[in-house]
Amino acid sequence: MNKLIATLVATLAASAAFAQTPAPAASATVATPPVKATVKANTDIAKAQAQEQKAAAKADEKVEKATADANADKAVAHAKAAKTKAVAHKKAAKAKAAAKAEKADATADANVNAAKK
Repeated sequence: MNKLIATLVATLAASAAFAQTPAPAASATVATPPVKATVKANTDIAKAQAQEQKAAAKADEKVEKATADANADKAVAHAKAAKTKAVAHKKAAKAKAAAKAEKADATADANVNAAKK
């Protein structure tokens, strides 16, 4: 998002600079504006844009790092959940087998008791 905003601002500044109509030709007696002030203004603009780009790059780096950390945490959580699920399935299988064995014993006992009567 920061890159997008920085690009839009830079595009706006560039289009504004190129969209201005040239001043009408002045007579030779009119003095031109001071060149030093224009150069200084351009230098200040360039510095500000460089600082903005640096800040945007830093922010993007932070976002990428946070995304990488979140993905790593997600992978760890997924692995932990898979392990927990496997343990739960194993316990459930044991409990199911024990219940089946107990039912078989109860059925066998019932058959033995029925046979005795």
